[in-house]
Amino acid sequence: MKVVGIDVSKQRLDLHLLPEGKAAQYPNDTAGIARCCQFLAEVRPERIVLEATGGYELALTLALQTATLPVIVANPRRVREYARSQGRLAKTDQIDARMIAEFAQSPRVQVRELPDAAGRQRMEWLARKRQLVEMHVAERNRLEHATDSLVVPGIRRMLTLIEKEIAQLDKKIAAAIAADPQLRRKAEILDSAPGIAAATAAVLVAELPELGRVNRREIAALVGVAPLNRDSGQFRGQRTTGGGRVRIRNALYMPMLTVIRCNPLIRRFYQRLLANGKAKMTALIAALRKFLTILNTLIKKDQLWDSQLT
Repeated sequence: MKVVGIDVSKQRLDLHLLPEGKAAQYPNDTAGIARCCQFLAEVRPERIVLEATGGYELALTLALQTATLPVIVANPRRVREYARSQGRLAKTDQIDARMIAEFAQSPRVQVRELPDAAGRQRMEWLARKRQLVEMHVAERNRLEHATDSLVVPGIRRMLTLIEKEIAQLDKKIAAAIAADPQLRRKAEILDSAPGIAAATAAVLVAELPELGRVNRREIAALVGVAPLNRDSGQFRGQRTTGGGRVRIRNALYMPMLTVIRCNPLIRRFYQRLLANGKAKMTALIAALRKFLTILNTLIKKDQLWDSQLT
């Protein structure tokens, strides 16, 4: 399999082509990305893998996607763990590019659909909203302890400004979803479930596009609520959850408290787990997994929440 690994930094792009073993380097700017795309278009690899680097990879990813080249944005942790498994402890940009290329040869690495320009915009708006919400919480905490006559009004003005920005983002996100028939229908299905509000539906629509496309096990793994075994020989360890998209789990935590109160089906499931001796957090995660499974099925079948489910 012909693959390319790309190590992305702020200044440059280091490429490694396998099985030829050829290396190349380009500046991480508009001209360098154009030359990189031209080289890859001539080579025509089956996979192009690069790591998520906090934003430095976005311009290259967009250019490769526009050129219809098979780009995959990999989790840096997975690549690094693969390198350690191969006994490779040294780390340079060139070594990293080669390790990414070797990682790309794994049959488990698959090309998946990346968000288009509109999808990236919605995700950026949601990311900014999360930042503003965190700022709002911090300012509210400061306000509780502030006493100075100059500081208190300043904090209040900042809170008002943040609230206005959040409201504007909510309007933009809602308008973007309403403008897309498929997203509008998906949001409508999610919003029909007791306990789910428009803000939570927007997060699921924007950041979990696989909802309705994969099976129940895959959707649970994507969100990180699938139980993971910890067994060895006769030892049976405690099942744990983790991994997946932590932003979605965080976004669903508070809404799930509402779902448990307002949704009869999930409430009965949650209370049955508590009656069987499960810890509250364990029961909450299990309820979230069941709820996601139902939402996944409803979207797959294009059905609103049925009152018979309650």
